[in-house]
This record gives sequence, C-alpha cells and structure tokens, in this order.
Amino acid sequence: MTRTAAKLALGLVAVACAGAALGKSSDRQQTMQVQADRSDCTVTDSGPCVLTGNVHIVQGSLVIDAARADLRQAGGDIRSAKLTGSPVRLKQQMDNGGTMNASAAQVDYDLAQDTVVFIGGASVQQPGRGSIAGERIVYNMRTGQ
Repeated sequence: MTRTAAKLALGLVAVACAGAALGKSSDRQQTMQVQADRSDCTVTDSGPCVLTGNVHIVQGSLVIDAARADLRQAGGDIRSAKLTGSPVRLKQQMDNGGTMNASAAQVDYDLAQDTVVFIGGASVQQPGRGSIAGERIVYNMRTGQ
C-alpha cells in the first residue's frame, strides 16, 4: 500500500470509532495496519483514495472489514469516508471490557457534520448499552445521540 493510502486510511479510525465512547480509548495510540487488494490514491492533499478488495484495518482492538473504502480529503484532512461491503463489519473492545460489534451494507462518515451513518441492514451491539438495528442508523459524534 502506498504511503498516501496508509495516511488516508488513518481517517478510517475516525469512521470506526465514531467517538471515544464506542470503543477502547487506548486504541487510538496503537499502530494501524491496513491491507487491501488494491489502492488507487492520488498523491495530492486533496485527491481521493480508494481501497478495494478485502479491506482489513486493525488498530489495537479495533478491526474493520470492508470490500471498499472511498476516502475524500481536502487540504490533507479527511473530509468523508464511505465503506461498503457485504457487509462492512466493525469490532472493537470497549473500556468496560465488552465488545462493540457493528455491521451495515454501507457506512458513511462526514467529518464536516460529525456524523456516521450506517445504511442497509445496520446493526450495532454494545454490551451494557444495548443494541439497535434498522435500515439506517445515524450517530452524531458531537452530541453522542
């Protein structure tokens, strides 16, 4: 994977974590490993980066599996990310010892709006906090709602 792809993949952590309350807080300090069959990333700070085929991301206890990750940036910062799969799967240990599991056909993260949207057969389970399922789950990272 190219350095640009690896840099952009760091933005995926924000997608998966969707706020520190969802996962183990120490994961953000861990080294990230990103694997994909292919990457098509521009070398500029404002171009897209598309990872396809068996996208697998691990950072600490966080594990993300997707068929495709489409990252958009501006000025070197991730602006949005769209993960798609059959389904996209996210798994992460929580500080309370439980494991958060989430899945959806598509996961969209919008940094400008601080929202994560799980679309298509969406399901999020958090021990001690319950679970939710539906065709569309919207999580606002600013409000925690």
